[in-house]
Amino acid sequence: MRWLSLKPLIELKIASGMTSPGRLKDLADVQELIRILDLSADFGAQLQPFVQEKYGELWSGVQNR
Repeated sequence: MRWLSLKPLIELKIASGMTSPGRLKDLADVQELIRILDLSADFGAQLQPFVQEKYGELWSGVQNR
């Protein structure tokens, strides 16, 4: 069985949510992963530059809950 590791999964979900208005659930999925796995803001620095800023926004949104 094959699966994605966390980093590419988050990158794909953020990119999908950013580029396809019908895929907003992907952004919500990332917020849930941030919350459940207690991911740090610094995790975003490991991601592709295209999604780093959006990761920061999603991370901040989780902290404000």
